[in-house]
Amino acid sequence: MNPSSHFKRRVLSPRHQSQRLLAAATVLLTLATGASGAPVSSWPSFLGSRETFPTDVSAAVERVWIEPTLSRTVNGPSAHVPFDVYVAFMDTPEVTAAAARFRKLGSYEIQALDDDRYRANDGDGAQGVAQVLRREPRRSVILSQGQHTGPILGTIRGSALTVLDLEPRADAVDSRLTAYVHIDNRVAAAAARLLVPSFGFLADRKLGEGLRVTTEVAEWAVDRSGGFCEWLAREPVPPMRRDRILAALPLVRGGPRSKRHSTDPKSVTSPAPLEQYEEDS
Repeated sequence: MNPSSHFKRRVLSPRHQSQRLLAAATVLLTLATGASGAPVSSWPSFLGSRETFPTDVSAAVERVWIEPTLSRTVNGPSAHVPFDVYVAFMDTPEVTAAAARFRKLGSYEIQALDDDRYRANDGDGAQGVAQVLRREPRRSVILSQGQHTGPILGTIRGSALTVLDLEPRADAVDSRLTAYVHIDNRVAAAAARLLVPSFGFLADRKLGEGLRVTTEVAEWAVDRSGGFCEWLAREPVPPMRRDRILAALPLVRGGPRSKRHSTDPKSVTSPAPLEQYEEDS
């Protein structure tokens, strides 16, 4: 090996160092996508009462909400699928990640710890745990805590509070993600704030990646000729998680759309009619 070529790969230009630093900061947000300053209140009103959460969770939320290193909002691509189908893939991110790997859309690995908690690894140095704190008909709120290890700053730890809003339309579902991230390392946090105005597009691209992958997987699933159900039948997915997906696919199963029990406080049901999808089933 040519020593000089090895050295060139190791020493990055200032621009590349800046890009990697910002990517390290924003990648924490995707484990579940200019700095806006700290929110006005000490607790986000969209989470309801602070007392409904364990002490460690409420402390993590407050840390992110009161002192965010940066925050950004991105719009995902429109998903041309029924609302229930899109929500089903959001509810089973480990299935979405497996499908994305199969389709070579991403390298994420996600393990469901229970119905609301997941362990994630993006295959590029980031890993952590995400927990769904609240589900509403068109909104999910997720707390992520993890770390990113890279060649520039080593291991950077942080937390993120992510709000995902869905808007059903006649033939598609639109998504918008607002994320607040707190970086524990003060040097990395200060650098990230400085870099956001110049390299904010990198943060947006990383945040939007999860929405893009979910859209592509969901659209593959409703394509009868795409082979999704054949893939799912072979994939080692727990039966309850597989049924969650299949129940939302009337085009594939030929059955009625799924409906969660209305007594479930975290249930998500479709607020829009899907006659345009059901006429062909």
